[in-house]
Parts: sequence; C-alpha cells; structure tokens
Amino acid sequence: MPARLKPAAAGDVAAALARVDAGTSERADLRLLTKHFLALLETRAPGRSVEVRVPPYAAVQVIEGVRHTRGTPPAVIETDAATWIALATGRLAWADAVEDARVRASGERTDLTPYLPLP
Repeated sequence: MPARLKPAAAGDVAAALARVDAGTSERADLRLLTKHFLALLETRAPGRSVEVRVPPYAAVQVIEGVRHTRGTPPAVIETDAATWIALATGRLAWADAVEDARVRASGERTDLTPYLPLP
C-alpha cells in the first residue's frame, strides 16, 4: 500500500504558489502543490468512497461511504494539476470547473464543494 501523502512545509507551499501566480512555475511546483492539497483533502474528508486523481502526480481516496478496494472505484474525480490547485486555493469554484469540463466526476459523493477551498 502506498504511503499517505503529507502536507508540505508552509514556506515551500508559499514559494510554489508565488511561482504559479507569476507564471514561472515548474513541474516540481505543480507536484508539490498537488500532493500538498491532496494531503489536506485526505485530512478534511477522511474515507475511501471517492478517488480523486490528478495525473501524473497522485491520487487519493476520500469521503466516508462504501470502501473501495479493487478495480475502478464507483466514484471518481479526475482533473489536471492547475485546475486542482485553483480549486484547492479557492481561485476556481467547483461548479465552474465541472461546467467548463475542467473536472470529470462520476458516481456518488463526487461534489467536493463542502471541502473546498482547503486551508
């Protein structure tokens, strides 16, 4: 079983967000922020009923409900790193991301509105 994701240091997150805002981010910044915000989501919405995927960086299972153990989970959310970071920081609303097809969500409990933005 893969190790749980861990939040990054506050200074590293601030620096990576500054580079994203300035348009000078690198792949390492996207990786750090994606994993950081997925780790925060795991803490805020514990459970295993919904899989949140941000390829190629990470995926987590969150939200209380029926536990998923094998194969394709019944509830999946998938998005790119830039969209995930915008959602996690409150720069993009969940409904807008879904409407603009920046997020693909299928199955029960796939509305992350109650959990976003992340601290």
